[in-house]
Amino acid sequence: MARFSWGGYPASTQRVKKLASTQSPLPKEPFLPYGLGRSYGDSCLNSQGLLLSSSHCDHFLAFDKDTGVLTCEAGVSLKMIIHHCLPLGWFLPVTPGTQFVTIAGAVANDVHGKNHQVAGSFGCFVKQLELVRSTGERLICSSEQNSDYFYATIGGLGLTGFITQVTLQMKRVNSHKLLVTSEKYQHLDDFFTLSDNADPGHEYQVAWLDCTATGKKLGRGHFISAKHQDDGDLTLPERRSKSVPMTSPISLINNLSVRSFNSLYYQRQIGQRKILEQSYAPFFYPLDGIENWNRLYGKHGFLQHQCVIPKATGRDAIKSMLELIAKEKTGSFLVVLKMMGEKSSGGWLSFPMDGVTLAMDFPYRGKQTLDFLHKLDDIVNEAGGRIYPAKDANMLPATFQHAYPSWEAIEAIRDPNIASDFWRRVTS
Repeated sequence: MARFSWGGYPASTQRVKKLASTQSPLPKEPFLPYGLGRSYGDSCLNSQGLLLSSSHCDHFLAFDKDTGVLTCEAGVSLKMIIHHCLPLGWFLPVTPGTQFVTIAGAVANDVHGKNHQVAGSFGCFVKQLELVRSTGERLICSSEQNSDYFYATIGGLGLTGFITQVTLQMKRVNSHKLLVTSEKYQHLDDFFTLSDNADPGHEYQVAWLDCTATGKKLGRGHFISAKHQDDGDLTLPERRSKSVPMTSPISLINNLSVRSFNSLYYQRQIGQRKILEQSYAPFFYPLDGIENWNRLYGKHGFLQHQCVIPKATGRDAIKSMLELIAKEKTGSFLVVLKMMGEKSSGGWLSFPMDGVTLAMDFPYRGKQTLDFLHKLDDIVNEAGGRIYPAKDANMLPATFQHAYPSWEAIEAIRDPNIASDFWRRVTS
């Protein structure tokens, strides 16, 4: 079966229609705007209607190389933007962990990156967007014009209408390379110390941690910080990728492989500190170097759990989550931990907030996986945190509605012809 969400769970039969152009009329039947399908759960699924693909709406409309203001259609990917703008000295102001995301998808999920603690989320740099409603009405939306639709659409999961074009403020850079520092640390507490004392000039900060370590080694990992090089080459480097050729009948991500990988990955850095130059692609998009890596999780797919927890309760909550993972004898192949800052896009359903965010992937093994994730949710709820809708396939309605009280305002402004499996699940 074709996978229409990146996690492959839930499996759902979908009908897809491609919008011929941004001027084409929208379907009369229920639909959901659809980009490149990199949402992990069911926020990009619509089993009760169409997926309306933006793949034909992929044109650049304007770019001012002096100011870095870019306007392009909904289906333009972040990779396309980088290839168009980086040689001219401009880069994405915020980027998630994959460049295979459309600009409309980045807006609809208000994606965040390794520099959230200083830059905020993607929506902070959106100057304007055009939104088409199923009635045929076209709205130019910004902080000053149709502002309710603007802030409902940023992080609004594609529910307010079809985004046809976006105007984005890009970031000036002088090189495709970054100066990267990796600090090997011994315990979860060290992560928070390193975060507090990190060089503010290194705007990108993130940690990988070993989720299989326990006791005095709980939460050990590598704290990675980086900044764009002050000068250098803006020529796009070639990057060869490998590919997972087929979906495995069983998950290759199991307790043995997770434990082995985590141990080897932690030990790969011999010294406590390592400084290196790295091009943008392996730094921002390491998994993009392995095409179709989601196939490693097998035909049943996987679920990602990403939460953000306020700083006041974050340390204890993250510790409890890691202890629960060890107790349940499960684990994640890749665990990412990072701080988030106070800057907000104003999106009504935006996930980021001031605190600490933890992201983990788990192979789907039936009810035991869903029950385990609910236990993680309970820890997050008690700590005053919330779950990322773009990564979710399991959140209970009460969990969502408590963490996102603005959902009712979104429902009031939602295009009545647009819905998703996620929205039906969490608002029921």
